[in-house]
Amino acid sequence: QVQLVESGGGLVQPGGSLRLSCAAFARLFSIYNMGWYRQAPGKQRELVAAITSGGNTNYADSVKGRFTISRDNTKNAVYLEMSSLKPEDTAVYYCNAGTSWGDYWGQGTQVTVSS
Repeated sequence: QVQLVESGGGLVQPGGSLRLSCAAFARLFSIYNMGWYRQAPGKQRELVAAITSGGNTNYADSVKGRFTISRDNTKNAVYLEMSSLKPEDTAVYYCNAGTSWGDYWGQGTQVTVSS
């Protein structure tokens, strides 16, 4: 069983920054591949950034150079540092854990970029 709890969302002005956190309640966190996804109104959920158990990362083209994903296996946590935020980054952001027996999702945290 894996439980994920996101935090850190909110309202930010264009050009601002936010840090999202995902706390994982799981025994084997260090072996999971983790990711951040987002879903804007009327759009499909999309991958924003991912980090493997070994620390390799990949990003959506739209966020490269602006977002950074990281993990702390000692705290069972994964983070998404977001900078130079744009209105089009507005969405509900979800944390995902990929395991050999399935995917798990958090409840999501709203990020709104608006002046």
